[in-house]
Amino acid sequence: MTNGMRSGFIFVVLALLLVLGGCAQPPEAERQAAKGALDAAVSGGADKYAAADLDAAKKVWGAAESQLNEKKYKEARQSYMEAKAAFEKAEGAAAAGKKAASHEASTVLASIEAAWKKLEAKTKTMAKKMKNKKGDWAADSHAFTEGLAKAKEMIAADPAGAKPKLDELKAMVDKWDDILKKMAAAPAKSPATKRTKKPTTKKVKK
Repeated sequence: MTNGMRSGFIFVVLALLLVLGGCAQPPEAERQAAKGALDAAVSGGADKYAAADLDAAKKVWGAAESQLNEKKYKEARQSYMEAKAAFEKAEGAAAAGKKAASHEASTVLASIEAAWKKLEAKTKTMAKKMKNKKGDWAADSHAFTEGLAKAKEMIAADPAGAKPKLDELKAMVDKWDDILKKMAAAPAKSPATKRTKKPTTKKVKK
């Protein structure tokens, strides 16, 4: 074997060793990238708005973790790359889901607010019949205004979590709608008539 051939052979062997040695290293960079995508998906609300996509991505992540533990580094590297892509998909789906949920919750809130404004107008036209309910109406009106502001904040931050507050506001609207309907149906009380005393006639003695 000539010196040139020997040098070429050694170069090929070294190259192969480098390639094999690289494959034998744990895919830490790919794992960290996949973990970052997982954290971003969870922070983006994938557990609420894209649960199916998140679960699918977690299965790929689980497979990658098992392969890493078994020192199947080549397979693990590929699985981590697939997990990263799956988590990114879940994050995108979560953003779309959150947007849809926000639109739906805002629509419901707008209808509740409009219904309450109609009730407010009705209470003004029924001022006399509302006499005994003024205190209750004032308290609930204050609570509704505060609840409305809170619901708007919740929709902006987490529309799925705003549902209980929306249900609470809707129940308040239904309550007063029922009260006012019953008041409107009740017959008006006629003013009490004053009793007049009959004049007494004195008997005149003959």
